[in-house]
Amino acid sequence: MEIMSVSAKDVKRLRDITGVGMMDCKRALTESNGDFDAAIELLRKKGQKVAAKRADRDAKEGLVVARTSADGHTSVLVEVNCETDFVARNEDFQSFAGDVADLVLAQLPADRDALLALNMENGQKLEQMITELTGKIGEKIDVRRLAVLTNDSGQSVPYIHPGSRLGVLVSISGTGEATVVGRDVAMQVAALNPVATTRDDVPVEVQEKEVEIARDAARNEGKPEKILDRIAQGKLERYFKDNVLVEQPFVKDASISVGDLLKKSDLTVHSFVRFALGD
Repeated sequence: MEIMSVSAKDVKRLRDITGVGMMDCKRALTESNGDFDAAIELLRKKGQKVAAKRADRDAKEGLVVARTSADGHTSVLVEVNCETDFVARNEDFQSFAGDVADLVLAQLPADRDALLALNMENGQKLEQMITELTGKIGEKIDVRRLAVLTNDSGQSVPYIHPGSRLGVLVSISGTGEATVVGRDVAMQVAALNPVATTRDDVPVEVQEKEVEIARDAARNEGKPEKILDRIAQGKLERYFKDNVLVEQPFVKDASISVGDLLKKSDLTVHSFVRFALGD
């Protein structure tokens, strides 16, 4: 059987169209007898086969990416995953993660399923793009989660920690410098990982569990039964100070709390979102 000769110019053209490696493009053109549409279809099928083989792999590396609307009212956070840190530094992967974040900001999908069904700029559904990128890169690629935070009367402030493995959104409003203080608060959330904005936001079952643990610990230490409740309530107060955002010591000035900072700045934090890669 005669093997068709494929020119370097055609291989480069197919690579420019698909972004797939030169050798894969050459093989696809050879198998399709130089038919570009058939070669593209072959490469797509290859991507699907690779995606199927990698489906059960763990993809816990990647990037956390944020985008904010021009008016600052809406910010989004997206976690895009791959298998290795090496791929997370890949230019194609980074560009794809940015495109996904742009899509989320433009369309504000309700959840991951809704996001996967959206069309990218090239007209392909995101789900199909993920399959093709998996085939191109050779690792499992996934969009794990997204968050949309909107504050029509204030600002939604993003913060991405260096390395893009951790991202935070903070909803904040008031008469102070919301963007500046919001970023400080977002850095606080990144560093100390609070469980809630205020103590009223801490679920009752969590509070009850903390009281129970503290009471049992005090009893095991031989403390009198009559003072166990008082000890447990003291431990709960400590839990609030350590884990509730507005009660935590401010990371840039431990002499004040985050609540003190907000009060001085005439600002209120309404909510926050925190994504740590792979959590």
